[in-house]
Amino acid sequence: MTVDATQTGLSENAASGLAYLTFIPAIIFLVVAPYNQSPKVRFHCWQSIFLAIAWAAVWIALVIIGVIPILNFIDVILFPLAGLAFLILWIIVLVNAFQGKAFQIPVLGALAAKQAGGQGF
Repeated sequence: MTVDATQTGLSENAASGLAYLTFIPAIIFLVVAPYNQSPKVRFHCWQSIFLAIAWAAVWIALVIIGVIPILNFIDVILFPLAGLAFLILWIIVLVNAFQGKAFQIPVLGALAAKQAGGQGF
């Protein structure tokens, strides 16, 4: 089912892309009709939420590593690299969502497709 842009004012592509801005629009689109009825929008919302959770988990792990005296030197390298990796990944999924494509993040994309009730896009 596709969302009619004239009826809602926001196309599926726009809603999918906006879901990646933060996890808050993603949650809103999962609750508000007609966006919650579109498997495409639900997929992007779930992938956005899982990406935010993954970033928080990586950030917490790096903070814990940074507290350990010997390993804190490794943390100086890992923090910027992890941040850059997540930034690049976020830009890729954001641009693809606005273009109507679905870039599935290897593990998170499968979870998002399962939560969205689809086979993937």
